[in-house]
Amino acid sequence: MDKMINSQRIDSVKDYLLSLQFQICDELTQRDSKLKKVRDPWDRPNGGGGITCAFEDGKIFEKAGVNFSHVFGGHLPPSATNSRPDLKGASFQAMGVSLVIHPDNPFVPTSHMNVRYFEAIRDGKVLAWWFGGGFDLTPYYPFIEDVVHWHTVARESCDFPSLNKNLYTEFKEACDHYFYLKHRDETRGVGGLFFDDFNRWDFQDCFQLLKQIGDAFIPAYFFIVDRRKDSNYGIREKSFQAYRRGRYVEFNLVLDRGTHFGLQSGGRTESILMSLPPKAEWRYDWHPEPNSAEAELYNNYLKKQNWLKR
Repeated sequence: MDKMINSQRIDSVKDYLLSLQFQICDELTQRDSKLKKVRDPWDRPNGGGGITCAFEDGKIFEKAGVNFSHVFGGHLPPSATNSRPDLKGASFQAMGVSLVIHPDNPFVPTSHMNVRYFEAIRDGKVLAWWFGGGFDLTPYYPFIEDVVHWHTVARESCDFPSLNKNLYTEFKEACDHYFYLKHRDETRGVGGLFFDDFNRWDFQDCFQLLKQIGDAFIPAYFFIVDRRKDSNYGIREKSFQAYRRGRYVEFNLVLDRGTHFGLQSGGRTESILMSLPPKAEWRYDWHPEPNSAEAELYNNYLKKQNWLKR
C-alpha cells in the first residue's frame, strides 16, 4: 500500500470519527441541560491518544461516555492475534469511537455503540486492514415498538444498493452471538448489529458501510429516549435497573474483546472502563415474580429472535 494513500485513508477515517463523536455529544447536551460534561484529551505513553467526553448527573442521563481514540504500537496484544496468528509481532494502529449511555429512567434502555478501523503493519507495509463495530440496545422494561424501531433503523443502515447487498441478517446474528452471557444463558439485551474484520469490499465501500452504521445510531436511539424519558417509575424499577446493570458489568469485564484489547495494549484505563454504570447490584439466586413486568423481560426479550417478523 502506498504510504500517501495510507495517510489519506487514516485521515479520512479519523475526520469522520471525530465528527461522529461531536454529533453524539451534541445530542446528549441538547436534550439534557443539567448534564455535567468533562472533555478530557489524553496521550498514550506508548503511542497515540484520544479524547474522552464523560457525562454524569443529568436529568435524563445518569452517566454517558463518548470516547475517541487513535492508538498505535510496536506489537499487537494477544486479544488481537488469537484469531490471526499470522499477525503476531506486527505493529498496529487502531482508531475508533465508542460510547455507552446509561439513562436515569429505567424505562429508557442503556445503549452502546462502537465503530473502529484497524491496520497491522510490518516492514512499512500494511499486512491487514479492517473495519468493525455496531450498536446494541439493553432495555430493562422493554416495549416491542421500541425494539422494532431499533432493528428497522439497523436494517436500513446495512443497505448497500450499489453492491446489491444488505448485511443486516449477518450482522444481527453476529450481535446476538457476541452479546451473549454464556454463564447466564441470556442475551445482554435485544441486540442490534455487530461486525469485525470487515474488508471484503474495497476500502471506500467498506468505509461507507461504517459511516452508514455510525450515522444510524442517533435516529435509532434518541427516538426511543424521547419517547420514554418522562415515564413514571419508582423504587422497584430503579432497583431492577441496578440489578440488570450488573449483567452489563459482567459482560464488559469478562467477555468484551474491546475491553481486553484496551487493557492489554496499555490503553487509558479511565476511558476503557467508562462504559461501566454508576450503580449496579447483585443478588443471590434472584428470580422475577411470575407474570411481572420484570418476568416479561426474561421470558420474551432476553432470547435470540427475529424482531422484524412480528
